[in-house]
Amino acid sequence: MMPPSRLSILMTGMIAADAFHGGATWAVLQYVLGLRQLGHRVCFIEPVPAWKLRPVGSTLARSGTAAHFRQVTETFGFGSSAALLLEGTTETVGLSYSALRRCARRADLLINISGMLNDPALLEPIARRVYLDLDPGFNQAWQCGGGIDMRFDAHTHFATVGLAMGRFECRVPTCGKRWITTCPPVLLREWPVAPRLARDAFTTVANWRSYGAVHHDGMFLGQKAHALRPLIALPRKTRTRFALALAIHPSEPDLAALHQHGWTLVDPRRASGTPSAYRRFVSGSRAEFGIAKSGYVVARSGWFSDRSACYLASGRPVLAHDTGFAAILPTGEGLLSFTDESDVLAGIDAIETDYPRHRKAARAIAQTYLDSDRVLPRLLDEVGATS
Repeated sequence: MMPPSRLSILMTGMIAADAFHGGATWAVLQYVLGLRQLGHRVCFIEPVPAWKLRPVGSTLARSGTAAHFRQVTETFGFGSSAALLLEGTTETVGLSYSALRRCARRADLLINISGMLNDPALLEPIARRVYLDLDPGFNQAWQCGGGIDMRFDAHTHFATVGLAMGRFECRVPTCGKRWITTCPPVLLREWPVAPRLARDAFTTVANWRSYGAVHHDGMFLGQKAHALRPLIALPRKTRTRFALALAIHPSEPDLAALHQHGWTLVDPRRASGTPSAYRRFVSGSRAEFGIAKSGYVVARSGWFSDRSACYLASGRPVLAHDTGFAAILPTGEGLLSFTDESDVLAGIDAIETDYPRHRKAARAIAQTYLDSDRVLPRLLDEVGATS
């Protein structure tokens, strides 16, 4: 594959609208920083609805949301080419709206995560518009059967981290679109092999419920709550510790059961509320116990986590819920998959039997399959953005 020449790219994603989610921020940063590392000009926009500004009732300019946005974009070196846009208006923090329109007019490509940007003045000048799906199964079910406009029609190309999309076993509706499958990229220079173990436990970062479950074509697409309940007795069956940076409401009935069965629950804001805290938590863990939303598993989407990519790059083995990715990515060393409790216990034994070998294999998988310098040029090539 020939490397593309330098492109002008308009990129959207969520950094500030849901603050204190360092992992969600990294999911966006991997693309922005990875594309910049390749030499492309990236203009970043985050549209934010007024109801998400914090504190409630704030103006955009005086909000904590804007302060968080500035802090992240400046820390990672793209503050001068980024804007927080108040949805439905021309009010911005960072680049002015007129500067955003100039970016759109010269852009070779739009990469629009979940169709977040919906401003015709910024969309229509760009001939090649990519819908980037990080939530496979849910976005398509909402669009095709849920009566929710996910803004597919505003785009010309469709990419997804559902690695099994288009395969026979995948039950995710295509909604009449041709989906390009792409691994989640990880910027290896930002995620070096971790030298020190800070937490001797299998860990993960998760929301117990991100939003409601979805019913589609006879499938129940549930959340992580539905995926973890059948495994709730795990800590009683192994000496391995599990520490979850779990966002779970205090009123959840499952909370008491998690404690009773020996799960260690870590304050997610403290452990992973910022990009730097998230990186420390991930890289300092022994391995990841990667729980997928049950909807990813049921639909056999092949979803693979950007979080798992960070663990692997850090040289931390990953034991992940099999969503169908095991048909695409190598498993057995460094990355292991599970479908039930017995698989988890066998996977733990395998990792602990030769931990150094699995650490080395984890990094090798990240280098071969997830390196942003490999993943992003392929994505650009697939959407025809090569000039």
